[in-house]
Amino acid sequence: MQIQHVLAVMSVSNISAAEEFYTRLFGRPRDNNPMPNLVEWRLNDGGWLQVHEDTERAGATQVNFAVDDLTALRTELTGRGLRPGAEEQVNKGVRLSLITDPDGNRITFVGSFRVVY
Repeated sequence: MQIQHVLAVMSVSNISAAEEFYTRLFGRPRDNNPMPNLVEWRLNDGGWLQVHEDTERAGATQVNFAVDDLTALRTELTGRGLRPGAEEQVNKGVRLSLITDPDGNRITFVGSFRVVY
């Protein structure tokens, strides 16, 4: 077996409001709309974020995105009207910044991520 794609799922209470937020977050429209209650963004060759309307699970999701330039990303997001959290220094030089979607799902951007520490 070879896994070809990883699909992270964010559960939301209102697909329209969530799509507007994630469009601003990623700076572009969705890549796919396979069902009325599901929109998707392709983040890289094998990684996708699915935003799914599921009121029972809305707000209980967390996803981490490793990024190449955390400071620049925070500036971009602020320019798009979003409010990313301050950069937090954690272990071994890694930095984090948190943002939440309208339902309270947590998105953590990770700067200085390495595969091996």
